[in-house]
Amino acid sequence: MADTANTNAWLPALKAAFPLTIPICLGFLFLGASYGILMGTKGFSFVWPMCMSAFIFAGSMEFVTVNLLLSAFNPLAGFLLALMVNARHLFYGLSMLGKFKGLGWKRPYLIFGMCDETFAINSTAKIPAGIDRSWFYFWVTLCNQLYWVTGATLGGLIGAHLPFNTDGLDFVLTALFLAIFLDQWLAGKHRERLSAVIGVLTSLACLLIFGANDFMIPSMIAMLILFVALRPHLDVLRPAADAPEATADRAMSHAADQQKEGQTR
Repeated sequence: MADTANTNAWLPALKAAFPLTIPICLGFLFLGASYGILMGTKGFSFVWPMCMSAFIFAGSMEFVTVNLLLSAFNPLAGFLLALMVNARHLFYGLSMLGKFKGLGWKRPYLIFGMCDETFAINSTAKIPAGIDRSWFYFWVTLCNQLYWVTGATLGGLIGAHLPFNTDGLDFVLTALFLAIFLDQWLAGKHRERLSAVIGVLTSLACLLIFGANDFMIPSMIAMLILFVALRPHLDVLRPAADAPEATADRAMSHAADQQKEGQTR
């Protein structure tokens, strides 16, 4: 009886969650395969991208980790870089505290697996009546991670055996960030682009001061300080209708943009 009741809970939740993850599947398989191929061309076994995608599960950081593994051992720089690249997840977690409350053994995994796209679905989806909320969140999270792990593993398997030149493949993440940046730039109004201008100018200044090999962390720290200091002025420049009411709302908007970009890919 207990097994039947458990099946009656997770199976309908899977049927409700899976269709919402299909657009994510297409983007994750492509990007995950690109990451796996990149690891393969750098001489790593497919086991590396498979395990890293399973235990790190932070796409942008996994691409960055490729160069970290090939450079001099510097755990402090790696820690700071990972913290800055994934700092947005702090706001994701704050906004999901209520939704994840009382979910038992699923809660730790839901926290671990909360990427941009998973957050976008779980934070906005209207769960049908009769569907177990904890299982719905669980299946969305697990499906999205399986897509990424599958893509990375397949890419790693074929990466070392590709017959064509893969020079420039490591630019795929830069191209992705550039596409997202341009999409948000074109969608925003002139006075809403100040934060983007600050980010670009700060990066260029740190590039000139620290050089191409060491500018990443200083530029991220400088941008964080500037955005915190200028936040009241940046909020004033934004139209009242578009101004976020809370940090969690800004996180949801950012994640929705990430999901839209994944569907476009």
